[in-house]
Amino acid sequence: MNFLPDSMKERINCYRVLDDDGRTISGSRFQEVSKELAVKMYSEMVTLQIMDTIFYEAQRQGRISFYLTSNGEEAINIASAAALSMDDIVLPQYREPGVLLWRGFTLQEFANQCFGNKLDYGKGRQMPIHYGSNRLNYFTVSSPIATQLPHAVGAAYSLKMDKKDACAITYFGDGGTSEGDFHAALNFAAVMEAPVIFFCRNNGWAISTPTTEQFRSDGVVIRGQAYGIRGIRVDGNDALAVYSAVHAAREMAITEGRPILVEALTYRVGHHSTSDDSTKYRPVDEIEHWRTARDPISRYRKWVQGNDWWSDAEESELRSRVRKELLQAIQVAERMPKPPVADLFTDVYDKIPSNLCEQEQLLRDTIMKHPADYPTDVPV
Repeated sequence: MNFLPDSMKERINCYRVLDDDGRTISGSRFQEVSKELAVKMYSEMVTLQIMDTIFYEAQRQGRISFYLTSNGEEAINIASAAALSMDDIVLPQYREPGVLLWRGFTLQEFANQCFGNKLDYGKGRQMPIHYGSNRLNYFTVSSPIATQLPHAVGAAYSLKMDKKDACAITYFGDGGTSEGDFHAALNFAAVMEAPVIFFCRNNGWAISTPTTEQFRSDGVVIRGQAYGIRGIRVDGNDALAVYSAVHAAREMAITEGRPILVEALTYRVGHHSTSDDSTKYRPVDEIEHWRTARDPISRYRKWVQGNDWWSDAEESELRSRVRKELLQAIQVAERMPKPPVADLFTDVYDKIPSNLCEQEQLLRDTIMKHPADYPTDVPV
């Protein structure tokens, strides 16, 4: 009689390419990147950082209702996106706007969504940061945790059936692994041999719940073995490591027809959202340490600059230009009219059913009766 141990004697190693000072670790193997790709990755990481800062400030000024940043997770966003093909299907959680940015979503499109104007693809029916783009193969963000995981397996299986040279990738946080959908999706993917990458951003916190209160296993990556899924743990603050891991995962997923689990260890430097104050449940000095000493942008910049591919002058020009472009986009989005009330009831049914027609009429009558209780900038 031999019972399996409750845990392994040693923790699973974490794949790294760059040390904390941005130098390549001796003996590390990684996917080579050209100067053009390396500089674009860095530029987009900086753009994402600036975008988060300005939109967060806009929310604090009362100009948008909600926002959520990717501070500390810029390398995960941009480096993983850079390793994908535009034909790959992305099913995000909500902390991956950088993936959409990399694919070509403009600052104006981001602003339109956050302000919910008539050019917002969701027609103002979603909260800010719930982006989506048909054109860029990026499924619309949905707030419920982990529901996108089974969807990603289905999308991946459809790619396999159509013999497409592409995979699906879905992102989720460590909190998402506590949902039943995580387990159902992994088993579904393994059994159906679907070409899907499960990318877990293990940033230590599911809002205010630390990982120590979520699971006793060695993180997330070990769970893949129980379902027969190959996996890797990677330093999520190391852009080259994330790029290399996802590049290899994509190749295996497509050529071998299998799911891959990637666990990226990182830290959520910002609050969970504008509705949260994380200093109430974690030490300020811990946050500050990760914001400075472990910052993925600074670390990657040292490597890029060490190759003589970047300069302080280019840094200044980039930050000034992006800030100017984003402030202009916000001004345009703010002045843009809101979608009409009628749009609340469209885009679900080919022909609007009678019960929705009744609801629409009731809403219009209520607005006419109590105009002071409704926003004046929404066309009736």
